[in-house]
Amino acid sequence: MTSTTPGAPEFWDGFYGQRTWSEHGPVTRHLVAEIGGLEPGTALDLGCGEGADAIWLAEHGWTVLGVDVAGIALERARAHAARLGLTERARFEQHDLGTDFPQGRFDLVAAQFLHSPVAVPGERESILRRAAEAVAPGGRLLVVSHWGLPPWHRGMPEGDHPVNLTLPSPEQNRAALRLAAGQWETLRDEIAAVELAGPEGQPGVRQDHVLHLRRIAG
Repeated sequence: MTSTTPGAPEFWDGFYGQRTWSEHGPVTRHLVAEIGGLEPGTALDLGCGEGADAIWLAEHGWTVLGVDVAGIALERARAHAARLGLTERARFEQHDLGTDFPQGRFDLVAAQFLHSPVAVPGERESILRRAAEAVAPGGRLLVVSHWGLPPWHRGMPEGDHPVNLTLPSPEQNRAALRLAAGQWETLRDEIAAVELAGPEGQPGVRQDHVLHLRRIAG
């Protein structure tokens, strides 16, 4: 980053200051596919944004802590949870995960689309390692990241932002976690194709890397 590049709180507050979603979406389809139907427990949603995933989990019986660096997004998440009567099961805290990671262990830790154009080198890898450490014995870790984008996509979040955004490969995602041998079971490690329509209706396919792991109890 240069001296003219905003830090994470400023960048993401600016991002959400220009955009908003509903508490009913977009819920991440990979979360629904991988976690739907599991016995609920405690969950940590990293980079929760406006809380759609955390609220979906709370609606399905989970007790969720959603964290994000953007205060604007968290205000909306809390308001969404309050409107739905979910404040006892979905709470939200502000954390800059590069320097301030929430305490505790959880039955589910979701780290989905942690792509940031203002992250310093090695920051995402450090966050993923701490995410793995936060999984309780027998719990799940779900890491989802973009790998391939449709040709019409301008970039994430802004194609003209001065910081280049790199998309980690599946190999890089696995290596970043530094998982101890014999302590984890791989439930899914695949590239998932997601069909998308462009701003002018043009078809396209996004490729997401879905890594779903279970910490072996004991």
